[in-house]
Amino acid sequence: MPRAAEPLSLNNAAARHIWLRAQRLDTQAPFGEGASAVAAAVDHLGYVQIDTINVIERCHHHILFTRIPDYRRADLKQAQSQDKSVFEYWTHALSYVPSKDIGIFLPAMKAHKRDGHKWFSSVTPADTRKIMRLLREGPLTIRDIEDDVLTEKEHLWQSRKPSKRALQLAFYGGVVTISERAGMLKTYELMSRHFGWDKPPKPAPASARTTYLIDRALRSQGIVSLDSICHLDAPSKKAVRSLIEARVRRKELVRIALDGAGKQEHWARPEVLEATGEGDPSLVHILSPFDPLIIQRKRTELFFRYGHRFEAYVPKEKRLFGYFALPVLVGDDIVAALDLKTDRQNKKLLMQKWSWVGNGKKPASRKELKRRIEEELDRFERFQLAE
Repeated sequence: MPRAAEPLSLNNAAARHIWLRAQRLDTQAPFGEGASAVAAAVDHLGYVQIDTINVIERCHHHILFTRIPDYRRADLKQAQSQDKSVFEYWTHALSYVPSKDIGIFLPAMKAHKRDGHKWFSSVTPADTRKIMRLLREGPLTIRDIEDDVLTEKEHLWQSRKPSKRALQLAFYGGVVTISERAGMLKTYELMSRHFGWDKPPKPAPASARTTYLIDRALRSQGIVSLDSICHLDAPSKKAVRSLIEARVRRKELVRIALDGAGKQEHWARPEVLEATGEGDPSLVHILSPFDPLIIQRKRTELFFRYGHRFEAYVPKEKRLFGYFALPVLVGDDIVAALDLKTDRQNKKLLMQKWSWVGNGKKPASRKELKRRIEEELDRFERFQLAE
């Protein structure tokens, strides 16, 4: 049996360049503009996370704005509601995902429909019959249902309306989809009617899902590990590792020894390692804490030597960066964390706290960094207050 090739050693600077290139954060307007840019960005990244926190603009809009400089919220609405190029479903969290990948998610939908979901165990058959009767008449929001008898919450995020829980259960089961959002108010629609299917697509087999997970990570991360491919999805690791090892044997993937990673294994495609050219060092990005570059905290710390803290649920006296701190990427370094808040009534962006991190801690470079960050803050404020 031939001996496995030695891993290729890679330092953090080179690894960061590869990841930033894969995330399309090293170039201006990589996806163009308009609804087609939204579809292209979601397709390339694989998912764009959704979250309810809105001290600044919600993270799905923020993530898209980071990669689409002329992004408008209406572009996402068009992609979801008119073009139907993206739809909402669960990845590691509720996210926008490409509609062309719906077959990958159908097995999970079928399992939820068959087995129910522990989060919605209180949903009764009568609740389900009620919402299906209403949906057959047309799309609806929870505000359209006025005859609910409110119940006590079983956990913090649960609705008191039985009809909302029934709609959510139907959503996870793939019976309904979210056809439109107005803020966080969702319009529910029958899945088949929304997409206009004569015949629904076929669920992808397990092997196709494994391929999908690996290819999605390679496309959007450049350098991958088991943890980064299977983020919050430990059951998939065995099949993913098996396919990675097969690709290594076929020389489709190269083993990477990443500086500081210890025994954690990494892999990349050979052509990614051979790509030359630096990104635009003048770019400044104010990132969402839910951005794909930040959401996997241990990976971000390994590549950038920056440990981001999400402190929205941390007691005030224990916060270091602030309630909703946003990492700031200048070139290929994270140099600051800004705790911002949008004052919509007075139409301004408030600076709660500015923390220097990484190379931003060096006083010699702060003046220029501050100037560049403040320029981007002006643009960021305009985005917060637009539309």
